[in-house]
Amino acid sequence: MNRTIPRFEKRPHGSQENDFLVIENLVKAFPKPDGGQAVILNGINLAIGEQEYISVIGHSGCGKSTLLRIIAGLEKATSGLVTLEGKEIRKPGADRMMVFQSYALLPWLTVRGNIRLAVDEVLKGASNSEKRSLVNEHLAMVNLTQAEDKYPDEISGGMKQRVGIARALITRPKMLLMDEPFGALDALTKRKLQSQVLEIWESHRQAVMMITHDVDEAIYMSDRIILMTNGPEAIIGDILEVPFPHPRNRAEIQESPEYYELRLRALDFLERFH
Repeated sequence: MNRTIPRFEKRPHGSQENDFLVIENLVKAFPKPDGGQAVILNGINLAIGEQEYISVIGHSGCGKSTLLRIIAGLEKATSGLVTLEGKEIRKPGADRMMVFQSYALLPWLTVRGNIRLAVDEVLKGASNSEKRSLVNEHLAMVNLTQAEDKYPDEISGGMKQRVGIARALITRPKMLLMDEPFGALDALTKRKLQSQVLEIWESHRQAVMMITHDVDEAIYMSDRIILMTNGPEAIIGDILEVPFPHPRNRAEIQESPEYYELRLRALDFLERFH
């Protein structure tokens, strides 16, 4: 397979539209028992705008989650550079918040307590009344006010994920990182939460990178879709521009020829790398 990095993978640094998060020549390799290296990501170049919603799609093992964790500061690249607003990312920070597929809630804290935890950790200078008001606002934002005193084992998977999303958003991060946030949900809950998250993002714009296996989800929610080749040595194989303006109506965009053209391109790409 040709490993030449496609021309559309790299955006000019001078672009005011896409110079918020910049990934340059990123390589990630892990040591092998025989002393060699297993290269997972082999030269990723990408720039993301400060209010852009990006989805990353690829088959299992292509390094999608590894890329997300490097941006989050949870893993280090073997080589290359990742910068946010011109500053190199070296460690986790409150400017980048993660939403995990597995919810990652503390079982001994209530819904309110799990959301408040992020406020106490990041907004240390805020008063108790300010923190309480902020938690109330975000409970309402994700429709969890009535469940604020429930514990994680007392609520549904969709509600747990809404707690995780509220907890990530409450600190007003510059970038939201989501690793298959709807992957563990049933189809109906998934659609409802997709719409809710998109509505929240449309009213509180920020940079978003979302890992997903769902092509329809990516088209509905994203401004651009990043298609990864298979690992090992995965690269960006294609980038699809999603032409639909925000706010979006799922039923309307699914009736358009552009929707099915995008869907076919994405599925054809994934089939080629199956």
